[in-house]
Amino acid sequence: MMTTMTYDIFETALGWVAIAASDGKVRRSTLPEKSRRAALEAIETDINGAEYDEDATTNVREMITSYCAGEDVDLSTLPIDFDDVTPFFGRAYAACRSIPPGETRSYAWLANEAGNARAARGAGQAMARNRWPLLVPCHRIVASDGRLHGFGGGTGLPLKARLLEMERSAAP
Repeated sequence: MMTTMTYDIFETALGWVAIAASDGKVRRSTLPEKSRRAALEAIETDINGAEYDEDATTNVREMITSYCAGEDVDLSTLPIDFDDVTPFFGRAYAACRSIPPGETRSYAWLANEAGNARAARGAGQAMARNRWPLLVPCHRIVASDGRLHGFGGGTGLPLKARLLEMERSAAP
């Protein structure tokens, strides 16, 4: 059976987000970027052969747009394609998705939850290679002393701080 991969790029209150999906699962997403072009460039290598189709992922678009507008939205319900990640990374991503919005956990906690308490650096690598930011909320992972640490995207740590503050404000 041939799978059709689609992608979408859309503007949110925090910037432009791009997503790629197939078989009803998100294969790649971006953090909010400063421009449509930057969002496209962030997923360009993952969308070879994909067709642009904003209707294929309407639910994902709507949920991410609502989240970026500061609404209390549970992005952990969106299906993600983890098929090509290592078992440790998969467990780290699943653990990260279990962290409630506005709360944080350490890399050591994440490593323990992923099955190897001694692999905090490995947990950090999983977050650094996270292809589903916002859906796998790596902004909720902090240094053991609580400091914000390591975050990509066009605006880095300021965006991490903003996402956490936004979640804390939206929490019921």
